[in-house]
Amino acid sequence: MPCLLLQNSKLVKTIKFKNPNYVGDPVNAIKIYNEKEVDELIFLDITATVEHKKPSFKTISEIASECFMPLTYGGGVNNLDDMKTIFNLGAEKIAINSYGMENPSFIAEAAEKFGSQSIIASIDVKKKFIGSYEVYARSGTKNTHMDPMDWAKKVQELGAGEILLTSIDKDGTMEGYDLPLISKICQAVNIPVIVCGGAGKVEDFSLAVHAGASAVAAGSLVVYHGSVQGVLINFPSKDELKKHGLIQ
Repeated sequence: MPCLLLQNSKLVKTIKFKNPNYVGDPVNAIKIYNEKEVDELIFLDITATVEHKKPSFKTISEIASECFMPLTYGGGVNNLDDMKTIFNLGAEKIAINSYGMENPSFIAEAAEKFGSQSIIASIDVKKKFIGSYEVYARSGTKNTHMDPMDWAKKVQELGAGEILLTSIDKDGTMEGYDLPLISKICQAVNIPVIVCGGAGKVEDFSLAVHAGASAVAAGSLVVYHGSVQGVLINFPSKDELKKHGLIQ
């Protein structure tokens, strides 16, 4: 599924969570993904939490009204009233990241009110020099020093229905997913894990699934084309996905 980043209501793409590059209008991108019959869409506002802004309900409304597939939104979500508004606008799921780490009970409250199936715990992870991993918050700017496996287990206990696992080191590189990280997280929990960060070709999806991922998300692969990375909103064909055993 495409994982698309928003900055001031514009579509951008980062590399290792830095240097956001403008890639177009989100609504135009959705129209293309509708035609491609994409299964789901994830939109993450990468500046809302860092800049202490509320979610842009106007942008969410425009996105949801155009979207023919299930939609997940994340970014700046820190209270149940805003979550209710986002669901009413048409989102099926909401990703909770930084605020959930700072206030873990919020994940439990959200799951109790809206149902675990609608709550995704978003976990951004960076590898240390010694090979271990740590969880980062606030769009990768704050090291929480938490172990991602421990935090994954905790969000499962709190009631999150899914985990969106993103490798900061792999983000935008198109070098493949962090397979050891995926394996560790998927072995630690029983809830579905969506993985993101590093997809460069369809084969990478298969490798991530074999490592334990329940679903795969991609950014650069679905907004860029070719070695020079010209902007081209796209998605692998059904034949390509079938070839690698990703769909029936």
